Amino acid sequence: MLKINNTLTKTKQEFKSLKPRVVSFYQCGPTVYWTQHIGNLRAMVLADLIVRSLEYLGYKVRLVRNYTDVGHLTSDQDEGEDKMAQAAKREKSDPKQIAEKYIRAFESDVDDLNCLAPWKKPLATKHIKEMAKIVQLLVDKGYAYATDLAIYFDVSKFENYTQLSGQDLSKNISEAGKGDVADKDKKHPADFAVWFFKAGAHKNALQTWPVKFKNINQPTKQGFPGWHLECSAMSRKYLGDTMDIHMGGVEHIPVHHTNEIAQSEAATGKKFVNYWLHNEHLTVDGAKMSKSEGTAYNLEEIKEKGFDPLALRYFFMQAHYRSKQNFTWDALLGAQTALNNLRNEVLNFSPAKGVINVGFKDKFIAAIEDDFNLPQALAVSWEMLKSDLPDSDKKATILDFDKVFGLDLAKLKPVKIPLAVEKLARARLSARAEKNWAKSDELRGEIERLGYVIEDEKNGYKLKRK
Repeated sequence: MLKINNTLTKTKQEFKSLKPRVVSFYQCGPTVYWTQHIGNLRAMVLADLIVRSLEYLGYKVRLVRNYTDVGHLTSDQDEGEDKMAQAAKREKSDPKQIAEKYIRAFESDVDDLNCLAPWKKPLATKHIKEMAKIVQLLVDKGYAYATDLAIYFDVSKFENYTQLSGQDLSKNISEAGKGDVADKDKKHPADFAVWFFKAGAHKNALQTWPVKFKNINQPTKQGFPGWHLECSAMSRKYLGDTMDIHMGGVEHIPVHHTNEIAQSEAATGKKFVNYWLHNEHLTVDGAKMSKSEGTAYNLEEIKEKGFDPLALRYFFMQAHYRSKQNFTWDALLGAQTALNNLRNEVLNFSPAKGVINVGFKDKFIAAIEDDFNLPQALAVSWEMLKSDLPDSDKKATILDFDKVFGLDLAKLKPVKIPLAVEKLARARLSARAEKNWAKSDELRGEIERLGYVIEDEKNGYKLKRK
């Protein structure tokens, strides 16, 4: 029985999908104005592990992960400029080219990390009509009002506005309006914009659309959507008024996801999401990631240091999605070593066909059914590999588990040992037979310098790549 920690109810609940064996799943995707750092990529890998776990348990998953290419404002300190516009100025380009550039970079990164492609990958700029439709519904139902600068959602009209976060609204005010233009006509500081007019601080906005709303005084037709509105519109189009799972970072709980719930449920009159999943942050050397400190690493930097992207995936698997994880280069080295050891185990198994061990499979399923406990599932795998099962059964079992891990163990090719290394290994075998231990140690060192490890066995030796 699959149980999920639901942020909305603050309890671990049995999972029941809206449709039998089908899961509707929305994940907040990246704002494509910059290369994504490994903290963002951790969120993508964690969602991928959950999707793979659901599929392993027999569900068909319809994952929708969006691209935000308009409307995501920066902080009040830079007067709430759109991040895409900010990037366009920084790179002397236009928002469309910026989006295309960083979508390509992101797609390359998630491919390197072996994340499955989502069912749908909608762009915000391609769904303006859907967003405008929700805004009109909110206006018609009395949940939204217009000023000269924007159309706002009136949080006082929505009961249980802070149900997801559990916060006192007065403590939520400073974040709820973050990024909005200063507007003296807002009714309440926590009211959030669902649509910005091309006016005031946004009079020179680079991305706007001609939309005329009914039943309000509208200063101009041109405008652009609020960031929170985008996820509501795109998820509704592809997954319907109510979905099974919505996932995002814990930082989205008090504002972005709280606002998504309010505007979606106000517009449709239906429950928006049944299960809310939130992944915790990745820190670096025990501190928050920082561009200024040079610790907001991206995947290219990981690869430049000689690490396999799948070592980073393995590293992410070592912590539960609801737990914080601390990145260090030593920890990544440990993950790379563990991954290499796992690969060597698989490569050294005989090609004989084995069977999946039922006992270990049951333990594995129990782990992923417990709120997707991948660290425990990984521990079960190593327990199985160290057991006295026949090698053929170990191989069949670990390849079955890898449907969840996504480490591509079935694609491993046997390592061809260079002739020079083989000659050194044979010479070392002769030295050991003559009990020339000094020579034996010297030859082992030469083998290791060439990037291989030699392990002594009863009837000879075994060579494998480091």
